Amino acid sequence: MTIYQAPLDEMRFVLNELADLDGISKLPGYEEATPDLIDAILEEAGKLASEVMAPLNKSGDEEGCVLENGVVRTPKGFPEAYARFIEGGWNSLPFDPNYGGQGLPLLVSAAAFEIWQAANMAFAICPTLTQAAVELLTIHGSDHLKDVFMEKLVSGVWAGTMNLTEPQAGSDLSKVRTKAARTADGKGYRITGQKIFITHGEQDFTENIIHMVLARSPDGPDGIKGLSLFVVPKFLVKDDGALGDRNDLRCVSLEHKLGINASPTCVMSFGDNADNGEDGGAVAYLLGEENRGIEYMFTMMNNARLAIGVQGVGVAERAYQNARAFAAERTQGGATDPVSIDRHPDVRRMLLSMRVQTEAIRALAYFAAATLDAARRHPDEAIRREKQALVDLLIPVVKAWSTDTGIDVANTGIQVLGGAGFIEESGAPQFLRDVRISAIYEGTNGIQALDLVGRKVARDQGAAAKALISDMQALNGDLGEKSGEDLEVIRTALADAIAALSEATDWIVETHPEIPEAVAAGAVPYLRLFGIVAGGWLMARAALAAENHLSQGAEGGFFPAKIVSARFFADQFLIQAPSLATTVISGWAAVSRFKPVGN
Repeated sequence: MTIYQAPLDEMRFVLNELADLDGISKLPGYEEATPDLIDAILEEAGKLASEVMAPLNKSGDEEGCVLENGVVRTPKGFPEAYARFIEGGWNSLPFDPNYGGQGLPLLVSAAAFEIWQAANMAFAICPTLTQAAVELLTIHGSDHLKDVFMEKLVSGVWAGTMNLTEPQAGSDLSKVRTKAARTADGKGYRITGQKIFITHGEQDFTENIIHMVLARSPDGPDGIKGLSLFVVPKFLVKDDGALGDRNDLRCVSLEHKLGINASPTCVMSFGDNADNGEDGGAVAYLLGEENRGIEYMFTMMNNARLAIGVQGVGVAERAYQNARAFAAERTQGGATDPVSIDRHPDVRRMLLSMRVQTEAIRALAYFAAATLDAARRHPDEAIRREKQALVDLLIPVVKAWSTDTGIDVANTGIQVLGGAGFIEESGAPQFLRDVRISAIYEGTNGIQALDLVGRKVARDQGAAAKALISDMQALNGDLGEKSGEDLEVIRTALADAIAALSEATDWIVETHPEIPEAVAAGAVPYLRLFGIVAGGWLMARAALAAENHLSQGAEGGFFPAKIVSARFFADQFLIQAPSLATTVISGWAAVSRFKPVGN
């Protein structure tokens, strides 16, 4: 396994040319985010990743986590690495300075988290969820809850988790049985029940763990409308901020998984001592109002979904670096004239495919993060609303397309290595095993696709999607002003792809009210279509920026490589758009007649 090196030149290019870091740094509150500061942050992040986190990736996978007497022990070196992470202030990058945060743009935090995810995905999942918990409290928490929990969560001294599903529920949260009961004095709540798949539900990184728990309200209606969201700390917190008694919750088992073995995935039990009096159960604090738990939880989930999209970017980059290094050293071609396999056309195609897909998902993830920054900080309310609509549209695409692509890139990495890629010592299998979960958690990618077509396109009559399509079409004129075969091929392929996306979007808007099942059957190919076209648009913008730098006298291979990447994406991926649009529109015909049982 090669040592990971953060692709800082690539990251800077996307930040500056595609995500408009300069414009983001001019938003109120972000004035300190100067280019020099951001460069320094990313360089230091890269050092910590390559020197501390990446070396633990393989050993952590091999050692895994152990549950002993209710205590989870993570692999050797992981607690110490987390201590370094916290000492460096890395958890606090995007948060409110009033609670110890550094107040930097989410765009910068997304770039840093790509580095963590690439270096050691199992490690990075813990702070990913903590940041989502901070987001939840920031938007929906009372002043009291913020005073008690925010500062320690922002610093990362305490960690946060998300407790949603249960054995009988899966993705259907209406089946959640965990209950919240009011205490005898009516002033508090106690939680009883069991949750599964709780990432870092128990660990030895932090002195306290703050669980965000979805539970059924005492008097709530059936289904999801009767669910509320509660803050349930592992250790209770005294009035002076010191830790008090252990709460009535525990990890009862660890899941045995395909990947991310160094990240404990816990079965959590709340209120095992509930029979000890009328106020038995885990002490819990209501977040917001009763019966609005699903609404609040989506705040946390949407934050996590963007982060998981970045996770796909990080692992794709790591898999590419590993495959590229192997192909440069491995020779083949006979005893008299052996050459490194990266000179063989098909290996070059695979490596370029890995690189280009990684560049495309990075561009879309950073673009979405920058759009979210503008949605929160732009002084014009109308622009904030416009940007938020675009963010809502992009989140399921970033989560699903980026993770599907990360899986594909990691899989291709194994193929580049050939037989060696099937052997654990090469590192390639771990990348695929680890990133495979990213298409499942925080809502499977099929659920992301249904959210995209139903809530984000059909519900607003395609307004947000059509606005983005219009922005994409505007690039055609800029591309047409440049000469050269590459940019002309890119321009033509992009125009055809945008037309296909527009056609599929119109069909969804027209069809959903009458035949929602037909739209649902085409949801996954529509999301892939959306991702490819949006990624291709950003790759075309990258080619245009590179051409501008070259026309101004830039030297070296970086900018020509950007044009090659965009050309390859146009030749290999944008051309898929028309066929995907056909699949979206016509796929229901066969799906509707399929009978899973029998013939």
